[in-house]
Amino acid sequence: MEESTFAIVGNDTDAPRRYFDTFRRSEYLEPEKALLLAILEDAIHLFHKYRGARDRAGKERFREVDAWFMHESNHWLFSFENVCDLLALDPQYVRRGLLASAGPAGLTDKRGRRSAAAREAA
Repeated sequence: MEESTFAIVGNDTDAPRRYFDTFRRSEYLEPEKALLLAILEDAIHLFHKYRGARDRAGKERFREVDAWFMHESNHWLFSFENVCDLLALDPQYVRRGLLASAGPAGLTDKRGRRSAAAREAA
């Protein structure tokens, strides 16, 4: 699992263990859970990639993924709330971690790389 996936859980040292315990019940992920996890990972990637976008298309992509994360409804099968529920994750906890890990907007360049100011701050 990529390091960036666990960046959303902050300083909770027990989170990775609980995360893997969710899926350790069988040797392989059920295909449905693998799909849900892929949806969530892709959304996290897009959130970080387009957070500091300056072009129109990038801003629109960010608005879409941000709306998906922040919409508090479970009326749609693949809503953020339902995805979290089916993966046994707390949506509010994931949201807080996502926002905290993103840091202030503008710390990445057009290609999603950290700026010199962000590297110096780290």
